Amino acid sequence: MAKTVWLTAREDHVWRTYLRMHAELLRHLNRQLQAESDLSAQDYEVLVHLSEAADGRLRAFELGVVVQWEKSRLSHHLSRMEKRGLIAREDCETDARGAYVVLSAAGRRAIEATAPGHVAEIRDVFLDALTPAQLDALGDIAEAVLARLDPGDVCAE
Repeated sequence: MAKTVWLTAREDHVWRTYLRMHAELLRHLNRQLQAESDLSAQDYEVLVHLSEAADGRLRAFELGVVVQWEKSRLSHHLSRMEKRGLIAREDCETDARGAYVVLSAAGRRAIEATAPGHVAEIRDVFLDALTPAQLDALGDIAEAVLARLDPGDVCAE
């Protein structure tokens, strides 16, 4: 059994500070979304991906991959969004087991109304807090960490 190499005080501080920043940032942005719209952060994420897709549609499994949710979580969330009229599901003609998730007109209006304020908030609380060099370093850091993770760790099936 390999010997545990514990975090140094500096490493522990950086790790815990990163975790706190991540949690607080997500909490802040979710509160902002809910205060300014009827969308949750999860709704917003789904609508962003659909609004950027060709014809405003993605196969359900493709959406699961980009949002990195398990199949059951995605299905339940999409059902709630469908009941609210934000998305629709359509059968796939080439695969009887598959379906498309389609951005509805109401979903497009919701993302178009919400995105400007949400992006402004991201800029205010995150991007504007960083210098250009810090932003570049953060991008490099994220890419280095992601490269070490197993691409098979994606939650969707």
